Amino acid sequence: MVKRKAAIAAGSVVALGAAVLLLPHADAAQSGTADTATPRTLRAADAPGLAARLADALGEDFAGSYYDAATRRLVVDVVRGADARTAARVRQAGATVREVGNSAADLRSAARTLRAEASVPGTSWAVDPRSNKVVVTADRTVTGARWDRLASTVRHLGPGTATLKRSAGTFRVFAAGGDAVFARARDGGVRCSLGFNVTASDGSPAFLTAGHCGVAARRWSDAPNGQPVATVDRATFPGNDFSLVKYDDPAAQAPSEVAVGSGRTVPITRAADATVGARVFRMGSTTGLHDGTVTGLDATVNFQSETDPGGVDTVTGLIRTDVCAEPGDSGGPLFTADGGAVGLTSGGSGDCAQGGETFFQPVPAALRATGATLGTGEWSSGDDRAEGARGWWR
Repeated sequence: MVKRKAAIAAGSVVALGAAVLLLPHADAAQSGTADTATPRTLRAADAPGLAARLADALGEDFAGSYYDAATRRLVVDVVRGADARTAARVRQAGATVREVGNSAADLRSAARTLRAEASVPGTSWAVDPRSNKVVVTADRTVTGARWDRLASTVRHLGPGTATLKRSAGTFRVFAAGGDAVFARARDGGVRCSLGFNVTASDGSPAFLTAGHCGVAARRWSDAPNGQPVATVDRATFPGNDFSLVKYDDPAAQAPSEVAVGSGRTVPITRAADATVGARVFRMGSTTGLHDGTVTGLDATVNFQSETDPGGVDTVTGLIRTDVCAEPGDSGGPLFTADGGAVGLTSGGSGDCAQGGETFFQPVPAALRATGATLGTGEWSSGDDRAEGARGWWR
């Protein structure tokens, strides 16, 4: 069997103790007291770890965080009126403090209200730590009574908590025909991306892809009308959007890497959490390699149901980005420059000519749910060899 490299294909039917640890691999030394400490510069790959430790340490005073790529610093939102020691702990850890009005609990409550009162097809929402609000988006299909319902809910939440905007496109799970990994479904041919090669919990070679792909078909081939070479072990959609597909040949070579074109590959060494503001890359067979920025976490998207004309397929816990995608890119990998597996393409709006929004299923959540493992386990985020793999995109 030939090697199957992650992202060789794309597209189908269209979520820490009390002590704050100092950031590893920082470029600047900490100096001064906690109140006068200078924020550290850091790599985007190190931001999620520091943010998680601060979230645990600060509790309800933690209202979110994002990575400022221009200054290479982590900005932490702290609820206005919090104890002065809270800001001191953030500064001591090397992050920048920003006081905000909405707590994380406030924003979660707003998202629950939207889920209960405004889950109509063509809508999405996600917490934006840069504005300290829930950003609600309606695509061009949301009109009439549905628009009135959505707008009324956002108004009720208040301008300080939620904001409503329009998308020029239509939210959909991406679908297309072409050469990728293939299956036969009830309504005809299906093709989807191979996202990331993994090792299943029983030790067998497998790969992750979008959940709507695994729901659409069970047996997959690496050629149009070819013999199946892999079988869906688990598929989840809606709710989440991931599938674990096992290779039929237990000796199949499944390297932990993403092919990015022109014979180049990026070694995938670990699963990585997304950080708002961080640069990420997406690979797909329709549009190839594209990059952009993470713009929101824990996003909810209400897709028009593929099986029920009057229904909605709601997916939660997604990563929102401004990376472009088009039909045929669904299921493909979202990753970092130094080999972190971040997400699996779920769906979105727009195209690669005019832009849009694309949503991704987080890889760490898919791995936890399936028990699969990713990468060699030999490289950490700060390993010199992982650093040596960077620069391929230039």
